[in-house]
Amino acid sequence: MLYIEELVEDEKVVEHYLCKDKKSLKAKSGKTYYSLTLQDKTGTINAKVWDLNKNIQNFEANDFIKIEGTVLVYNGDHQLKVTKIRKSREGEYFVDDYVPVTEKNIDNLHSALLRHIDGITNKYIKELLENIFIKNENIAKKIKTHSAAKVMHHGYSGGLLEHTVSIADICEYLSSHYKFVDKNILIAGALLHDVGKIYELSAFPENDYTDDGKLLGHIIMGVEIITKESENIAEFPHELKSMLKHCIIGHHGELEYGSPKLPSTLEAYVLHLADTLDSKVKMFEEHFSNNKQQTTWVGYNRALNRDMRKSKYDAKYVESRKNAK
Repeated sequence: MLYIEELVEDEKVVEHYLCKDKKSLKAKSGKTYYSLTLQDKTGTINAKVWDLNKNIQNFEANDFIKIEGTVLVYNGDHQLKVTKIRKSREGEYFVDDYVPVTEKNIDNLHSALLRHIDGITNKYIKELLENIFIKNENIAKKIKTHSAAKVMHHGYSGGLLEHTVSIADICEYLSSHYKFVDKNILIAGALLHDVGKIYELSAFPENDYTDDGKLLGHIIMGVEIITKESENIAEFPHELKSMLKHCIIGHHGELEYGSPKLPSTLEAYVLHLADTLDSKVKMFEEHFSNNKQQTTWVGYNRALNRDMRKSKYDAKYVESRKNAK
């Protein structure tokens, strides 16, 4: 299989890909064209179908399709100009080739999650986390393979676990760096802040918003999980339950970003900052990785509203600059 990360400019491509997105748009001339997002396990690529003729057969988003086209470079990124499309037939593709996966070891990430739970000293919080991440078979299974987002960051299998552990690691450091922080509440908030995404997003290869994801969202569903599981713990303190829920409710930080309440506790605020740090740094990393031309300036990122530049200054870069002169 010719993977997306292997594509080079001017290459002729005949391959099967997952069509993650399909938009029917109008050019300035009034002519209809398709803008597609194609995916395999190594990443995604934008594709344009400028001529909608008999060689472009019927297909929809989330279909596996066979395409013929040419690799171009547009604004520093690879793009496919597609001339033929048909739906892939059974036996022509293997789903595992189209599911992007974390580069980190899943077993190691899961062990780190369990270590964070084991380090909790508050008996009520520890039991709550064990009930959710160990005894709840559905969550325990899906936490290893689910994504943390459809597009924005950690949008691959294992991405939710990677993001969750990363936030918990950051919060563990911050809990000892600043006074007045309740470490148990902060670490619990880190582990629980995105657990609702297990129900907000569907499994791969679709990795799309579910009905509940669109109607409720992961914040509300996360609060529901805490409510349900804490009710099975005898004498779970109401105030503690509210503190944990507030961490979930406030972790987006601002009302316009989807938080029903601004973070009012130190733990909720620190969690918000840690979440923002990890998610936005990941956006930089993914943008760098998607720059196939290996240029210093790697293009504009719409989500972060800025041009991005690599700062790496190694021997290869120095030599390339000498040759350019």
